[in-house]
Amino acid sequence: MSTALPPSTTVLVVGAGVHGLSTAWHLAQAGVDVTVVDKTGVAAGASGIACGVVRNNYFQPAMAELMAACVEIWESDPAAFHYQGSGYLALGPENQESDLTAVFERQERIGYPSQLILGEEAVRDHMRGLYADWRAPGLSVCLHETAGGFALNRPAIEGIADKARAAGARIVEGVTVEAFELDGSGAVTQVVTDAGTVDVEQVVVAPGPWAQQLWAMLGLPDEIDVRQPDGTVHEAVPMWKHWYLQEGELDLPPGLFVTNDGRPSPVLHVDSTSPLVADDGTLITDEQWGIYVKPDHASIQGGAQPLPLPDHPPVDPYPAGTVEDAFPDMWAAALSHCLGRFQGGRATYRQVRCGGMGAFTPDNFPIFDHLRPNAFVIADSNHGFKMIAVGREVARVLQGEHSSLLHPFRFERFATGDLHPVSNSPYPWS
Repeated sequence: MSTALPPSTTVLVVGAGVHGLSTAWHLAQAGVDVTVVDKTGVAAGASGIACGVVRNNYFQPAMAELMAACVEIWESDPAAFHYQGSGYLALGPENQESDLTAVFERQERIGYPSQLILGEEAVRDHMRGLYADWRAPGLSVCLHETAGGFALNRPAIEGIADKARAAGARIVEGVTVEAFELDGSGAVTQVVTDAGTVDVEQVVVAPGPWAQQLWAMLGLPDEIDVRQPDGTVHEAVPMWKHWYLQEGELDLPPGLFVTNDGRPSPVLHVDSTSPLVADDGTLITDEQWGIYVKPDHASIQGGAQPLPLPDHPPVDPYPAGTVEDAFPDMWAAALSHCLGRFQGGRATYRQVRCGGMGAFTPDNFPIFDHLRPNAFVIADSNHGFKMIAVGREVARVLQGEHSSLLHPFRFERFATGDLHPVSNSPYPWS
């Protein structure tokens, strides 16, 4: 359902994904006149094909605190958000013990429910208590989050849209933003679209993988200097880089991926240094690898490390989900490596529209900040779908409040060196 583009609005939100719709929902709840525009429609971009994982397994303190708030919102209305609170399992070898221990201790401090298991034997016993066919060797640490889980991607976003509309927000689909008109102070006065020009008091830009294009429309730099925590300055770093997310599905019933007691499995994330061998004995890799997997509405879905893209490829139209040739063999072998039930699963692999492309900032973490006096940019660096609380915090900032949850993600961190710490995970965003 869409509506007409008004000639003016107090807040114009660009993008009908998780961030744009959540922002509109919370603004409308507060009585603010808010309009969302999207060049295609609700959940048409990254949010609608996201894997849907909801977790708090972050080494970075700021991410952990923000994600705790996000899980609370997911849990507030599981039916509307099509959310399954099955939990999250993160397992790793010896080189991840210190990281996951630090994550666990931080979760304890903020009251986030989880359990830490250390030692290969203890980890194996814990996992076999969940899955009788568990068989992955060489894993000596397990962080078992009993909160979190997953949501069904498009239905979840449509649920947020329903809440936004019910609160009074307009959602106008099929409208492309073409330019921002700025005054002498750099503030946005009008937003030019292919359906007309809209006078605005404030703008929220929540473009997902189209961040680079909207960033340029606001006249923001395509390169920046990045100060490291040790004071070293990396000059002229590209503002954006892009990766194809490596995700796919096994055409198997989600009921196959349950725990010993018949419940839907937690999301499973495994990093391993054990050699990865296919079911036919072919060596896939003898280097560290990582995968994640969860049950979906009609299949088994998950992915692995992303595929970097050179230069700056166009992200419009949004790709249908591109993976490297080796991904299906690697992912299927990793699932079989972990759980006997997935032996032979490679034959059921299918490539569906999932994953797609992510637009990443220089440090692979989000930017949530005013980049023009009245233009707030939500550039999530592909952390987006799970971060449903960002919209609530942005709505508070637009109404004059301070958000301690968003403050660590301000743009000036690149100039001050106040960057997020880096973990030992093979995932560049963890």
